[in-house]
Amino acid sequence: MDINELRGKSEKELNEQLGELRREQFNLRMQKGSGQLTKTHQFGRVRREIAQIKTVLGSKK
Repeated sequence: MDINELRGKSEKELNEQLGELRREQFNLRMQKGSGQLTKTHQFGRVRREIAQIKTVLGSKK
Protein backbone atom coordinates (compact mmCIF):
# COMPACT_ATOMS: atom_id res chain seq x y z
CA MET A 1 0.00 0.00 0.00
CA ASP A 2 1.20 3.49 -0.78
CA ILE A 3 2.15 5.79 2.10
CA ASN A 4 -0.06 8.58 0.70
CA GLU A 5 -3.10 6.28 0.88
CA LEU A 6 -2.31 5.58 4.52
CA ARG A 7 -2.10 9.28 5.34
CA GLY A 8 -5.67 9.72 4.10
CA LYS A 9 -7.09 7.14 6.51
CA SER A 10 -8.35 7.77 10.02
CA GLU A 11 -6.58 6.48 13.13
CA LYS A 12 -9.29 3.86 13.66
CA GLU A 13 -8.86 2.49 10.15
CA LEU A 14 -5.08 2.43 10.56
CA ASN A 15 -5.34 0.56 13.86
CA GLU A 16 -7.67 -2.00 12.30
CA GLN A 17 -5.30 -2.52 9.39
CA LEU A 18 -2.38 -2.81 11.82
CA GLY A 19 -4.21 -5.60 13.65
CA GLU A 20 -4.85 -7.45 10.40
CA LEU A 21 -1.19 -7.18 9.42
CA ARG A 22 -0.07 -8.46 12.82
CA ARG A 23 -2.36 -11.50 12.41
CA GLU A 24 -0.97 -12.07 8.92
CA GLN A 25 2.58 -11.82 10.29
CA PHE A 26 1.73 -14.39 12.97
CA ASN A 27 0.24 -16.75 10.38
CA LEU A 28 3.35 -16.42 8.22
CA ARG A 29 5.54 -17.34 11.20
CA MET A 30 3.38 -20.39 11.89
CA GLN A 31 3.58 -21.47 8.25
CA LYS A 32 7.36 -21.08 8.32
CA GLY A 33 7.59 -23.18 11.47
CA SER A 34 5.54 -25.98 9.97
CA GLY A 35 7.40 -25.89 6.65
CA GLN A 36 4.39 -24.78 4.58
CA LEU A 37 5.64 -21.31 3.66
CA THR A 38 6.54 -20.95 -0.01
CA LYS A 39 6.36 -17.17 -0.50
CA THR A 40 9.08 -15.96 1.85
CA HIS A 41 9.00 -12.44 0.38
CA GLN A 42 5.72 -11.87 2.24
CA PHE A 43 7.66 -11.33 5.49
CA GLY A 44 9.33 -8.21 4.15
CA ARG A 45 6.11 -6.81 2.71
CA VAL A 46 4.20 -7.24 5.97
CA ARG A 47 7.03 -5.76 8.05
CA ARG A 48 7.28 -2.76 5.73
CA GLU A 49 3.52 -2.11 5.83
CA ILE A 50 3.48 -2.36 9.63
CA ALA A 51 6.33 0.15 9.83
CA GLN A 52 4.55 2.54 7.45
CA ILE A 53 1.33 2.40 9.47
CA LYS A 54 3.18 2.98 12.74
CA THR A 55 4.99 5.94 11.18
CA VAL A 56 1.74 7.53 9.99
CA LEU A 57 0.08 6.91 13.38
CA GLY A 58 3.03 8.57 15.11
CA SER A 59 2.89 11.60 12.86
CA LYS A 60 -0.86 12.02 13.44
CA LYS A 61 -0.40 12.36 17.20
